[in-house]
Amino acid sequence: MHAAADRGPAISDRHAAYAHEVHDKLAAAGFRVELDGRQEKIGYKIREAQLQKVPYMLVVGDREMVEGTVAVRSRTGGDQGSKPLDAFIAAALDEVQRKAR
Repeated sequence: MHAAADRGPAISDRHAAYAHEVHDKLAAAGFRVELDGRQEKIGYKIREAQLQKVPYMLVVGDREMVEGTVAVRSRTGGDQGSKPLDAFIAAALDEVQRKAR
């Protein structure tokens, strides 16, 4: 999972704290997670993550910080819109359980 600034040029200091909070919650839920805080454009980071076959990319920005959500991008399904972080975690855990059977 990647967390980065929402549609802007790069993760900014004001988004960093929320991105770290998202990272920590995902890690606590047992997911392998990477925070991409490089000063690169968001489109570049998304393309790079897709080439690395990252299953989900979570994008955070001003709106997501205020609403407590994450913008979800799936490698196979593209942009899935914003979801509450806890709802994304629950759905991802369910997906892992289904695939483990």
